[in-house]
Amino acid sequence: MTEMPASEKVEDIEIRLLLEAMFLKYHYDFRNYAMASIKRRLRQAREQMGFATFSALQESLLREPSMLPRLLRYLTVQVSEMFRDPSYFKAVREKVVPHLRTYPSLKVWVAGCSGGEELYSLVILFREEGLEDRTIFYATDINQEALQSAEAGVYPLERIQLFTENHRKAGGKSSLSDYYQAAYGRASFDKSLRRNVVFSDHSLVTDAVFGEMHLISCRNVMIYFDRDLQDRALGLFKASLARKGFLGIGAKESLRFSRHAGAFSDFVREEKIYQRQGE
Repeated sequence: MTEMPASEKVEDIEIRLLLEAMFLKYHYDFRNYAMASIKRRLRQAREQMGFATFSALQESLLREPSMLPRLLRYLTVQVSEMFRDPSYFKAVREKVVPHLRTYPSLKVWVAGCSGGEELYSLVILFREEGLEDRTIFYATDINQEALQSAEAGVYPLERIQLFTENHRKAGGKSSLSDYYQAAYGRASFDKSLRRNVVFSDHSLVTDAVFGEMHLISCRNVMIYFDRDLQDRALGLFKASLARKGFLGIGAKESLRFSRHAGAFSDFVREEKIYQRQGE
């Protein structure tokens, strides 16, 4: 087994100290994220922000609060698309919605909402299925800039063709163009889509349960967590879901090795949609 070079050992120590400093100063906890992913992102941040070492980056972060949102742009993934993995949304529409119709009021949590693409996908789907008016949507992220983008609901026009095709494949009952106005190379989604949405700063790492949900959609977020942090997030979802509520996760994510796996049953296995078991 080849021993790690001394320079790489020092770099690892610097990264761990940087993550510890970020937690102690700002309460953003990336200490248990998958290290390979964090290391890659921090190297990119250090180079593009012009720091020779991670220690220099840490020094700046501790003394200049304006550095935090800049660094978060690298550490939190903001790439998504509307109706991403259309078969997932088709399964929500065809398999989950019939169960949700039985409730007089609904709460839906989009955890790690990024720029809002998944949120608007679900709001549009619920509007098409006649459930929007009885639903409160909670859109949360640890990144304030992402939340601001989500609340704005404005996307480059060149992305709309993909969004439209995804919507169609997801069983859309209308034209996506019914929900936005195009101008100056951008598509602005209708403000009415946000009338039942609560945008909020929330960390799956450090924050607690904040309501009883009927559907939680947290997709392609936990792939960046290590096993302990995945367990914490799944425990949070378990505690946040109403009895027989639904959890949707990303295609590359799994409940299989979690200590909370027994609290869920497969609902649509191939789309990673689970149902909370009731005591």
